Amino acid sequence: MNAETPAGKKRFGMSLADKERLLAAMRGQAPAQAPEGRTARRQIAPELLRFDTLPGYTEIQVQQAVAREIGLDDVYYVLHDGLATNHTVIAGRDYLNFSSYDYLGLNGDPRVLKAAGDAAAKYGMSASASRLTAGERPPHRELEASIAALLGTEAAVCYVSGHGANMSTLGCLFGPRDVIFYDALCHNSLLLGAALSGAARYAFPNNDIAALDKILEEHRYSYQRAIIVTEGLFGMDGCLCRLPELLELKRKHGCLIMIDEAHSMGVAGKTGAGVREHFGIKAEDVDIWMGTLSKSFCGCGGYIAGSAALIEFLKYKAPGFVYSVGMPPAVAAASNAAIRIMREEPERIARLHANGQSFLKLAREYGLDTGKSQGYSVVPVMVGDSLSAAVFAQEMRNRGILALPVIYPGVEEGKARLRFFISALHTPEDIRTAVSQAAEALPLAREKARSYAK
Repeated sequence: MNAETPAGKKRFGMSLADKERLLAAMRGQAPAQAPEGRTARRQIAPELLRFDTLPGYTEIQVQQAVAREIGLDDVYYVLHDGLATNHTVIAGRDYLNFSSYDYLGLNGDPRVLKAAGDAAAKYGMSASASRLTAGERPPHRELEASIAALLGTEAAVCYVSGHGANMSTLGCLFGPRDVIFYDALCHNSLLLGAALSGAARYAFPNNDIAALDKILEEHRYSYQRAIIVTEGLFGMDGCLCRLPELLELKRKHGCLIMIDEAHSMGVAGKTGAGVREHFGIKAEDVDIWMGTLSKSFCGCGGYIAGSAALIEFLKYKAPGFVYSVGMPPAVAAASNAAIRIMREEPERIARLHANGQSFLKLAREYGLDTGKSQGYSVVPVMVGDSLSAAVFAQEMRNRGILALPVIYPGVEEGKARLRFFISALHTPEDIRTAVSQAAEALPLAREKARSYAK
């Protein structure tokens, strides 16, 4: 369906020119121009027709070979035998688990499983079409109504992918005459969405309000629409954004603002309603609220919430929504059940807060560097070089504790870390064990890494 009006405006789908511009933007290139005249036939190098010659693939192979040489297990793509809560089983061995996003401990809750099972029995496992065409089901609308009510917005829309929600939303809302100002620690999906839009882009240092004010003063007024993009709780560092001060800059410089609450929804605020509740602001003060369903709400996908006009526009124009199959009804029902339980049981958030603060306090008492973490759902233990972080993860796993490393290029080289995800299900003993073992394992890991490097 690529029909266009006589004036050349798209009714449905994308024109060929639009597709070329979209692909070029995703690659960060200008659209290719057709060559003048016919290009002479030439021999194509065989390596251009193979994927194992890609520079990135070679890098992966070298890293894996080094790991094998020094006796490190592959710390990624770990196969869990069953449900991962505060404990998990891998290859028959029980591990204390700090590697999962299940912040409220709802992933295996019988009420969530029943909601998913009932929806699967009634609607099947797939929506079987995009929601624009034939994929709309009651659980979709019920979930979106719950999200809007939780945030206090006029409406919400759920995408089948959290990553795609960020990419597609920024990509379709802004264009070459606009500008996007984003926190340097923003998630990859936000960076790619900004690039896809074709808008001018300026990064500001993490939570540096003075630096952002200066950048806005210098660059905002050369463009039409402008937006400030940041995260509610930074997933790599565990610190909250400085939302009240960002809102002051939004008003001062005539900007929109977008908050990615992937890690703060279900975590920040007394009842888990996110940074809006934590800072005591009005929902309408923020133009675009984004979050995921895969963490506190134990599903999959992402949402955008805001004004009715914003949501209606996205439901008809955002490629990641319009051209993607609808979220499985069972997933939508499960996430909706998780939201309901969270609102009915605020004690879960209280336990999560207590656990996060306990982990942070104990880690600091043991002399561990927890970076910028404020003791919510994410507490990193900073290591430094990537090799030491990988060895540290191996040492912890040998001790029966699962926490995964974040290394270059996920973070800057020299800022590698082991990241601990805290859950409402972790017990005080779980936390004491993890922190004390980390304090013992880290110096051993650094010593081993130095010997390997030689």
